[in-house]
Amino acid sequence: MKSTRKGLREGELEKDNYERLVCSDCGQSLAKKNPPEEVYSVRTCPDCGREWKELR
Repeated sequence: MKSTRKGLREGELEKDNYERLVCSDCGQSLAKKNPPEEVYSVRTCPDCGREWKELR
């Protein structure tokens, strides 16, 4: 699983007008899950199911 920063650099993610993360392939805004004992949160595309981790 890649980080959101790496996804932005490689063109897998984009930011919309309101600075929200958007999947480049689907154009959908990413959902966020916060695993309880982890240092990161998981950002998931609701359409294609790809995941990226984001440090808190």
